[in-house]
Amino acid sequence: MADSAGIQQGSPAIGAAGSVPAAPGAAGTEGSGAAGGSARIAVKKAQLRSSPRPKKLEKLGVYSSCKAEGACKCNGWKSQNPPPTPPRTDQQSNTVNLQEPCRSCSHTLGDHVTHLENVSEEEMNRLLGIVLDVEYLYTCVHKEEDADTKQVYFSLFKLLRKSILQMGKPMLEAQESPPFEKPSIEQGVNNFVQYKFSHLPSKERQTIVELAKMFLNQINYWQLETPSQRRLRVPNDDLAGYKANYTRWLCYCNVPQFCDSLPRYETTQIFGRTLLRSVFTVMRKQLLEQARQEKDKLPPEKRTLILTHFPKFLSMLEEEVYSHSSPIWSQDFLAGASGGQIPIHTVISAPPVARPLYYSTSPVSVDPSTCGSVSPARKTASVLESNPVGEKRKPSEPLPHEETKRPRVVGDIPMDLINEVMATITDPAAIPETNLLSAHSARDEAARLEERRGVIEFHVIGNSLNQKPNKRILMWLVGLQNVFSHQLPRMPKEYITRLVFDPKHKTLSLIKDGRVIGGICFRMFPSQGFTEIVFCAVTSNEQVKGYGTHLMNHLKEYHIKHEILNFLTYADEYAIGYFKKQGFSKDIKVPKAKYVGYIKDYEGATLMGCELNPSIPYTEFSVIIKKQKEIIKKLIERKQTQIRKVYPGLSCFKEGVRQIPIECIPGIRETGWKPVGKGKELKDPDQLYNTLKTILQHVKSHQNAWPFMEPVKKTEAPGYYQVIRFPMDLKTMSERLKSRYYTTRKLFMADMQRIFTNCREYNPPESEYYKCANLLEKFFYTKIKEAGLIEK
Repeated sequence: MADSAGIQQGSPAIGAAGSVPAAPGAAGTEGSGAAGGSARIAVKKAQLRSSPRPKKLEKLGVYSSCKAEGACKCNGWKSQNPPPTPPRTDQQSNTVNLQEPCRSCSHTLGDHVTHLENVSEEEMNRLLGIVLDVEYLYTCVHKEEDADTKQVYFSLFKLLRKSILQMGKPMLEAQESPPFEKPSIEQGVNNFVQYKFSHLPSKERQTIVELAKMFLNQINYWQLETPSQRRLRVPNDDLAGYKANYTRWLCYCNVPQFCDSLPRYETTQIFGRTLLRSVFTVMRKQLLEQARQEKDKLPPEKRTLILTHFPKFLSMLEEEVYSHSSPIWSQDFLAGASGGQIPIHTVISAPPVARPLYYSTSPVSVDPSTCGSVSPARKTASVLESNPVGEKRKPSEPLPHEETKRPRVVGDIPMDLINEVMATITDPAAIPETNLLSAHSARDEAARLEERRGVIEFHVIGNSLNQKPNKRILMWLVGLQNVFSHQLPRMPKEYITRLVFDPKHKTLSLIKDGRVIGGICFRMFPSQGFTEIVFCAVTSNEQVKGYGTHLMNHLKEYHIKHEILNFLTYADEYAIGYFKKQGFSKDIKVPKAKYVGYIKDYEGATLMGCELNPSIPYTEFSVIIKKQKEIIKKLIERKQTQIRKVYPGLSCFKEGVRQIPIECIPGIRETGWKPVGKGKELKDPDQLYNTLKTILQHVKSHQNAWPFMEPVKKTEAPGYYQVIRFPMDLKTMSERLKSRYYTTRKLFMADMQRIFTNCREYNPPESEYYKCANLLEKFFYTKIKEAGLIEK
């Protein structure tokens, strides 16, 4: 595992891969402030779009010209009682009076919004998005000090204002439209890699491709200096040309990051060598300067890449950028080039989204820079800290945009509703804080907070016979030996020492105030597909703080990164409870032949195993569950607000009635309750088993059952298990039936229905699989009805 410390962000010019560009009006700075600004705009839009229609009309009325008779010239309704500035959300009234007169023209609000009466909800939400962009740009105009930038903001403000009045889509009026120069920067860099490095072996060429990706991402998130700043720095430059490109960059690349009603483009795709020349020298100087300042924090495997290869790459590229005869800027370059184009553009089409934690796939060594900080104070990784050269994304790590494309499982809550609710809880201030001593707080919550504050750190370390001993690592290993010896008195100290210092074993160490307070010693068996946990302990005076749970969660994520998804351990009577809480059980999923002869056997101990789910971010799992609870709570609250009518209590029971049908309860249907299809529930287990067995045999014998006989293989359906969260097949149902899992008809029917639902979710309607699912489903329900399990 490698330290995430690298080129730090924060410099106005450094725009690392995955970072958020500066918001308009932010004077070129970037980082958390800009990201927060963008997030706040998104939250406001979601909240406004979820408002009642009258509230939306009031908002749009402010930007709508008066439609009253007499050719009124009022260009926007103004309230008689304007809200305070800034408006207080807790004091805003939910009632909107369309008859309220305008402070300017005295005509009513209704006169300003008559053109919106028949407008669809989708169109109204689009206009509301433009409204918030207008308000944001208005703020930028007043805050911006640079005259050129202010002028662009004001022009965009007027454009969006006009779009609301005319109910049209914002179209930038310019003499030229993107792209502004060909070939683009992206194409030029592609050509450069092909021109200079196509003769290299595959591995070395891949290194160059990674460097090119770094460079292109830097440009996409680079904050251009204003024309006035450039005038002071380079007085003899073509300022008119730079100002034109700066204006285009603001309109097409920078502002649309925050005002999404405007079309957005990547800088490297619409600009060419002219813009690159204007920023290259400054960018190169600042990048290399910062790399040298942070060189001691870089992992060894990246130190060579960044400090040696990257400067050479930039120097060679600089020659081609400023050369008048370089062939890479010719539009006919690829026609005469051998080989295919290197698809760098596939990487920069969207900013990469970081997972909560990144682990290096490089082996653990004793060097402090490779000891593997799992918790580098939650620093944001820069472009020079991206994935190792040549490393492919693991199947367990879905691409950032895959989540948005994932089909919705039938029965889920609509995503539009989820997004509306999410918008109300995105702001951390809106989520109620959990008392760390509360029964409702997660076990690892205190530890996770300490990690974020930098109080504790996690490092995977190990001894090495091949490298020079490192004093800090050796001190930590001695500290681990002392913790294990003290907390595990039954274990011989010599045995603990031998395993902790054995090069084949590694230890995830928990460091607090520079000293070891706990750890998990383990040995990985990649060829067998499991890891043996040997020792696990936290020093006694640091227990009951969630460290043990957080340690195990980090260990799980480390192994998911290394594609080992099974833990085995022998737990004594005192440790069984802990391991059960961490997801271990006595039901071992690893075949016995895989681990017999590999792991150490202990008398009086219980063998326990844990199977990891690569889709779960374990260190953030309790946070996700907490947010899910908040979503459910908000959904319930929304449902309750929709059901305002209060019904009197039932008086029939006083009159001697013993029971009534559920559907007779006043208001029950309004809550969303629906009567369940009636059917005969077989109470005799053997009778139920035989009936279900007969039905399952009929289904398996059907001519359209062939696609569903066995679990879907990953090789036959790539990405299937990223789309289908709850797979099911007829073989699994047969095993469940044999083990008497189906204690009710509903369980059996639910699994069968899941087969058909999954098939239709993954496959297109015109596919053979989709048609088989429909036909088999129809046959299944015919058999269910014949058996009397549901009404005909």
